[in-house]
Parts: sequence; structure tokens; C-alpha cells
Amino acid sequence: MTITSRSVSAEKLRSPEEVPLQPSAAQSSNAAGGDDQGDGVCLKAKMSLLNGITVIVGSIIGSGIFVSPTGVLVSTGSVNMALIVWTASGIFSMVGAYCYAELGCMISKSGADYAYIMETFGPFLAFMRLWVECMIVRPCSQAIVALTFSIYVLKPFFPDCQPPEESLRLLAVCCILILTFVNCWDVKWATRVQDTFTYAKLLALCIIIGAGVIKLFEGKTQYFTFDNTTYEPTSIALSFYSGLFAYNGWNYLNFIIEELKDPIKNLPRAIAISCTLVTIVYVMTNVAFYTTLSPEEVLKSEAVAVTFANQVFGYLAWTIPVFVAMSTFGAVNGILLTSSRLFYAGACEGQMPEILTMIQIKRLTPTPAVLCIALLSLLYLTVSDIQALINYVGFATWLSIGVSVLCLPVLRYTQPTLKRPIKVNLIFPIVYIVATILVTVVPMIAEPKQTGIGCLMIFTSVPVYLVFIAWKSKPIFFQKAVVTATRFLQKTMLVVGKQNPAKV
Repeated sequence: MTITSRSVSAEKLRSPEEVPLQPSAAQSSNAAGGDDQGDGVCLKAKMSLLNGITVIVGSIIGSGIFVSPTGVLVSTGSVNMALIVWTASGIFSMVGAYCYAELGCMISKSGADYAYIMETFGPFLAFMRLWVECMIVRPCSQAIVALTFSIYVLKPFFPDCQPPEESLRLLAVCCILILTFVNCWDVKWATRVQDTFTYAKLLALCIIIGAGVIKLFEGKTQYFTFDNTTYEPTSIALSFYSGLFAYNGWNYLNFIIEELKDPIKNLPRAIAISCTLVTIVYVMTNVAFYTTLSPEEVLKSEAVAVTFANQVFGYLAWTIPVFVAMSTFGAVNGILLTSSRLFYAGACEGQMPEILTMIQIKRLTPTPAVLCIALLSLLYLTVSDIQALINYVGFATWLSIGVSVLCLPVLRYTQPTLKRPIKVNLIFPIVYIVATILVTVVPMIAEPKQTGIGCLMIFTSVPVYLVFIAWKSKPIFFQKAVVTATRFLQKTMLVVGKQNPAKV
């Protein structure tokens, strides 16, 4: 992966007939404030505070809150305990996000926890995180959300049966391809898609919450009890695991921090606003469900929001599948937008092919990285049991986030002179790390087989690291082959490495 020979330079790509290397005036005006990033080929800071909020909210709120909030109820046993877990999971996510705010402002590189682990613990652990996230977790997640989108688009056409499998996968492919084009064309287009579909899903949730509030005023509180509560530590830990999965995505803005305007101010603000908003919305949505549905109905339902809508909205119940489809479409965009930047960050550190560091000279987007995550997602759409893959490595996601938060106290000790615009009280990372240990260890005890397979997937990164990164003296023929492929892809996509504006 680390290649010693040079790829095609910007000058070689440029010709009188081709697109000029310097961005046009219109492109420069799209850059952040038109300052030091106004010229040259580099990622532009085009995202405002509002864009940052919608990226986080849109990434967190996917299909889970609409489709299957039963996981928490199964493990807790009662409605009141389930609501406590939903609230505690939101607070737990806020604590992690608060720690990430210091890390993001201190290490302002795209890649988020990958960049933090690289800075703190070195390239080997960072690559393990990068490998699992890029090769398994993100593309699998995107494929699953795209399939969920397909199910809810086609469901009205097949009310009495499941939609054909081929149709589902074909529509999921179309969803991914459309959003791949958007993300390759312009960051602003991608953020507009994120904004629009985030508003749509929040509107759907507000409608559900509004109906629930009306039911509360009507006295529909019979299901809010602690009856049948499970107090076993294993069950409680597993309920938090389900709750935290629903909040997954609160750290996604850190992956694209280089494209956020004034990140020192806007990153912590976006994190605080979005995490608070999502926690309130999640808890109130669950409250709304339980004003109408009994615990037994929730446990039996495969789509709780649809069951709720059928009982409350009558002939307008069809709107909920539409909103779910819009929600998942926005979630696919959020995963694609942030995942491509993780590929880009890994390639910039020499831990992924050099082509992934490159930027399209006209659109100023990381086109190769976007195409890479899209192709991997399309590949996983051919797998029959994608959900099993996600279950195998689900614990690794929270484990790696815990390791990222561990970077905060370690860097306080090893690099005390680093500039820290935000300084978090150390009690927050300590609490988060302890809770992360509990959340990851308990599922390992409860489901050792899945955990073991997940560990094997993680350790596949070791031989890859040893062969492609640690081994520096690769055969000449291999190096030439990689350089030839890189040059071909550069010319095909019109991409070059990130340029220093002063030297272009």
C-alpha cells in the first residue's frame, strides 16, 4: 500500500484541453470564506454549523427508531426500565461526544478515532481500527440501511407479502449509486441531501411524538410500569448495547472535520445540540409508542412505528413507510459522506492505496474514496446474511470508540503542551471507558461464538499490515504494478494529490 514511486503529478494531468488544475472563481467562492483554502486542490470547508448538526442527527437517526426498538424492551422486561435505558444511553453518548469534542479540536484531521489512535498509540492499532471500520462495518452498515430503504419503498406495492429479493437488492443498488454520484459531484449537494432528509425524519418523529402527547393527555398511561423488570447484569448490559447501537453515529462529524467551517466553535456546538436533540426525540418517541402499544405488541411487531401508525393514523398510516424510506435514504448518504473521509484519512497516512488520497481537480471531492466505499457496499449486497457480519463486529465498534476516548487522558500525560481549545474534565473519559468495558465484555460472555468470530475478523488486519505496510522492501515488479494502476486511475478520474495552494 505504501508506494515509493511517484504517481502522476498535477502538471502531467493538466493540458490545454483538460480542466485547469486551479479551481474556478465559482469554486473558490464555495470554499470556506475564500481564505487559505481558496486556491489549490484540497478539501474545502463548506459545511456550516447547521450542516454539522444535520450530519450527526441524520447519521444517528436511521431505521432503528422506526423499525425495531424492541431490543431494549426484550432485555429490560418493562416499559419504565426501557425508557431509563434509552435516556441513559443518550447521556452516555453525550459523554463520549463531549470527549470527542476535545479530541477533534486538538487533532483536527479527517478520520476521527482513526486519527486519534494513530497520534496516541501508533500505526498498528490505528490500522486495526481502520481495517475493521472500512472493510466490514461501514460498507455492511450502508448495505443494510440501503436494503431497509428498499423494503419500505416497495412495501406499499406488496402489502400482503414480502417484496421480491431481486427487486430489493436492485433498488438498494440504485440508492447507493445515486448517492455516490451526489457525493462525487459536490459536498454541498451531499450536505443538502443530508439536510433535507434529516428534516423529513424529524418531521415524522414529531408527528409520532405529537400523537403520543395527545394520548398522554387522554390518560393512556397504563403500560408505564416496572412490571416484569429484569435486574440481571447481563440483561441490563445487553439492553444498553441495543440502546447504544441506536445512537451510533454521534461521532461522524469528526470524520469530516476538515470540511467544517470554524471547527473549534462549530464542532462542540454541533455535537451538543444534536446529541441533546436526538436523546429527547428518542425518549419521547418511545413514550409515544407505549401510550398505544402494549409491551406484548411491541415485542411481536417487526415494525413498531408502522404498527403504531395503523392504530393511530388510520388511512394516513401509509405515510410512515414513506418517512422511514426517506430516513434510511438520508442515513445511507450520511454513512457514505463520512466513510469516504475515513478512507481518505487512512490513505493520507500511507495505510491505504495512494489513489484514495486524491481529489477530483474540478469538483474538489475525494472521488476515489467515495467510489471505494460504494463498491464495497455493492459487494456486500451480494451476501445473503449481512446482518450476521454486523453482529460479529458490533462490539468492536464500541471497543474502538472506548480506545479513542482513552486517547484523551493518555495525551494529557504524554503530550501536555498540545493546544486544547476545549479541555474536558478527566472524570468524563474515565466514566466512559469504564462503561465501555462493561458494554463490550458482557456481550463477550453472553455470546462467545459471535464475539470469537468478530475477533477473528479483526485479527485478519495483522497479516495485511505486515505484508502491505510493515514490509518496506517490496519487489520492484509489485511497486511498478501499483504505480501503473494508480496512474491509470488518476487519468481516468482526473484526480491529483492534495496540493498546497502556495505551490500550485
